[in-house]
Amino acid sequence: MGAEPVPRREVVTGAPRARRPAARARRTLSRNSPAPRPAPYDEARTRPLMRRQLRAALTVVAFLAATLGPLPVLLRLLGPAPAAPHGTLVVWLLLGAAPYPVLLCAGAWYVRRAERNEADEQAR
Repeated sequence: MGAEPVPRREVVTGAPRARRPAARARRTLSRNSPAPRPAPYDEARTRPLMRRQLRAALTVVAFLAATLGPLPVLLRLLGPAPAAPHGTLVVWLLLGAAPYPVLLCAGAWYVRRAERNEADEQAR
């Protein structure tokens, strides 16, 4: 005695799209040049490059730790009292704005160093 279920209606508003991924892939491959083959792995040449890249990365980390690491401690020990209106502004500027030029310079140095290491390796 219950109501019979109403059949679901589907509305089609346009023609179905034809999907042709194989043709698209074929066209893409024919337009582009073949992928370059990777150079054979040479551990004797790769290890020194990895060591130089690691040395550059650790240099940047040590520099950032030495310059920016103690900044909050120094501000706490030597900084102005937070109750003064200008003291809070100085703390916010030093913690919020001062690290960015240091980070930008360290990042730029690291990128230049890494690219120089790779160029030196390719020149060999």
